[in-house]
Amino acid sequence: MPNHVLAYLERTAPRVPDKVAFSNGTDALTFREVHDQSRAIGSFLAGRGFHRQPVAVFMNKHPKAIVAFLGVAAAGCFYAPIDEEMPAFRIELIFGTLSPAAVICDARGKAALEKLAFAGEVFLYDEIRSTPVDDAALAAVRARHVDTDPLYVVFTSGSTGVPKGVVACHRSVIEYVEVLSETLGFSEETVFGMQVPLYFDACLKEIFPTLMFGATTYLVPKNLFMFPVKLVEFLDRYRVNTVCWVVSALTMISAFGTFEKAVPETLTTVAFGSEVFPLRQLDLWRKALPRAKFTNLYGPTEATGMTCFYHVDREFGEGESVPIGRPFPNREVILLDDDDKVPAPGGIGEICVRGTSVTLGYYRSPDRTAASFVQNPLHADYPETIYRTGDLGRYNERGELLFVSRKDYQIKHMGHRIELGEIEADVQLVDGVRLACCVYDKESERIVLYYVGEIAPADLLVELRARLPRYMLPNAVEPLDALPLTANAKIDRVSLMTYTERKRKESRNG
Repeated sequence: MPNHVLAYLERTAPRVPDKVAFSNGTDALTFREVHDQSRAIGSFLAGRGFHRQPVAVFMNKHPKAIVAFLGVAAAGCFYAPIDEEMPAFRIELIFGTLSPAAVICDARGKAALEKLAFAGEVFLYDEIRSTPVDDAALAAVRARHVDTDPLYVVFTSGSTGVPKGVVACHRSVIEYVEVLSETLGFSEETVFGMQVPLYFDACLKEIFPTLMFGATTYLVPKNLFMFPVKLVEFLDRYRVNTVCWVVSALTMISAFGTFEKAVPETLTTVAFGSEVFPLRQLDLWRKALPRAKFTNLYGPTEATGMTCFYHVDREFGEGESVPIGRPFPNREVILLDDDDKVPAPGGIGEICVRGTSVTLGYYRSPDRTAASFVQNPLHADYPETIYRTGDLGRYNERGELLFVSRKDYQIKHMGHRIELGEIEADVQLVDGVRLACCVYDKESERIVLYYVGEIAPADLLVELRARLPRYMLPNAVEPLDALPLTANAKIDRVSLMTYTERKRKESRNG
C-alpha cells in the first residue's frame, strides 16, 4: 500500500497515458495531462516555498480542479476545495478559519475573489500548469512526506453556523480507497458518473479509484439533476457503469416516472448513501436495473468517506429499512448509550467509529475537536481516539447495523421520544407520496410534514392515522412542488425549518 495518494497516478499514467481520466462531457484530461500538469503545479508551489500549508482551490466542478488538488499534494501541501456556488458569506468564514497560503483559481474564481477582497496570493491555473517540472524539488518534498501528513481540509456545516474544516491525511484516504474499491469491484473498466460538487469529501469515491485503476470519471453537470431524462441520457451517452450518489439524487430519477422514458442501461453498480433510501424508490431502481448491484454506504466526513456497507441482497417488507450493514475492514463501529455503555442487544446507541479512517480533527478548532474526537470511553488503558458521529443506530436480528436517526432529529413531543425519520419512512410508504421530510417546530411544539406527491393532505393524514401512534402524527401537513436540496442534493432541512418559522410568524402577525 502506498504512503502518498500520487503513487496511484505515477503508476497508472505511464500505463494508459492517452486514456481519458476526467471529463465533464465537454472538456477532458488524459492521464498524461493529469500527471504532467499536477507536477507542474507542484513545482510552481514548491518553488515559491509552500510546504505543509493549506492551499485553497477556488474553481467550479471541472477536471482542472481535480488536477489542482493533485498539484497541491505534489508540493507537500493540503488542498481546501471552494466553489463559486457557495454563498459569499460562507466563503469568507472558511477563509477566516483557513488563512490559506495561496489560492489556485480560474478566471471566474479570480473575479469572485476580488469581490471578497481576499488579500493573499492568487495563482491562475492556466498560467501555472505549464511551469517547468522540477523533478529534484518534487523528489525532496516526497522524501520528507509521511502518510499522516494532511491531504485536504473539507468544510462541513457547523451547528453554530461556522463551517468546520475536517482534516484528513494520506493514510486514511489510501486505506479508504483500497477497501472501497475491493468492496464495490472497481477496475480499469469502471466508468464513474460523479454527482457531488468537488468541495464534498464524497468525491473521493471517484477521484482516487480513477487514479488507482486507470478508470474514467465523468463529472455530471449540476444542471442535469433538474432534468432527470437528460441526466439518464448523459449516463447512457458516456456508458457510465458506476454511480455513488446521495439518495435524493437517485430518487429524483425514480420518483418522477423517468424510467418510463429512459433507463440508464449501462449501470451495473449503484452505491448510495447519506440518507435513508425509501423502499418504494429503491424497488423502482431494482426493477429498472435487475442486473445491477446495489450497495448502501454509510459514513461521516470525519471518518474519511464511508465507514459501513451493505450489499442489497433481499426484498424488504413494510416497516423495514435498508441496513447500513457492517464496517469496512480495519475499522469498528461502537454503539454507546447515554451512559457511554454498549446498549443491550437490539438497543439504540450513538454510532462511534474507531480505526485508521478517523480523521485528524477540525482545522484550528481544538474545542470542537475535543468534543467529537474523544477517548474511547470503554477503556482508559491507553490513548485511543474514536469519533462520535451524532447518528443513532441499532443492530437487527441478523446482526446488521441499522441507521435509526440523527440525534438532532430525535425529539421530545407529548411526553414521548420520537424519531422524525420513523415518521418519514411511514409517509413514504403511502401511495401518492414521492418524497417527504419532517421538521419539528420547537416554539409551537408541532411536527410539520412536507411532501411531494399527488395525494391530498387530508387523505394523507387518514393514511397516517392507520400507520402511526397518535403522538407521532404530524400536526401540519403541506404539499410542495419540490423539496429544497443542498448543494450535495440532500434534502435541505435547514431551509424547511426556516420556512416553517417564517410561516409561523406570518400566521401570528396576520
